[in-house]
Amino acid sequence: MLKNQFIRVTKKFTFDMAHALYGYDGPCKNIHGHTYVLYVTLKGKVLEDTNHPKNGMVIDFTDFKRIVNEQVISIFDHSLVLNLNSPHAQLKELNANFEKINYVPYQPSCENLIIDFLNRINLKLPSNVIVNSLKLEETPTSFAEWFLEDNL
Repeated sequence: MLKNQFIRVTKKFTFDMAHALYGYDGPCKNIHGHTYVLYVTLKGKVLEDTNHPKNGMVIDFTDFKRIVNEQVISIFDHSLVLNLNSPHAQLKELNANFEKINYVPYQPSCENLIIDFLNRINLKLPSNVIVNSLKLEETPTSFAEWFLEDNL
């Protein structure tokens, strides 16, 4: 068996979220929702320690799932995401009628969301693994991707 090899491990997450694109010149300027699919691929070397319970793993999938759920899914699932600089932030009726609104300091496009998710996940990853790629599907035919190799 080849030792000391990099391996990529991936988990798939699904969540529902609404957003509006402030100042956009199309229908997505209105509040609307999507069922998002997020693929997170981590890269690291397999632990080679026969005395360790995580022997043979890059990361325990249970830990992987917990990190992404805590940093992304629990925050964004069934929420309304709006640009903090939009006039929506001033609408008292909006804030009074929705329990879970996330005002973000960016336009909540698929591209910007994926960068936000990357930063959130990176905060909690163990030092022996890195994010290799993210894919965020906004619809079954539209998605954004981030790759480590493009950003070195």
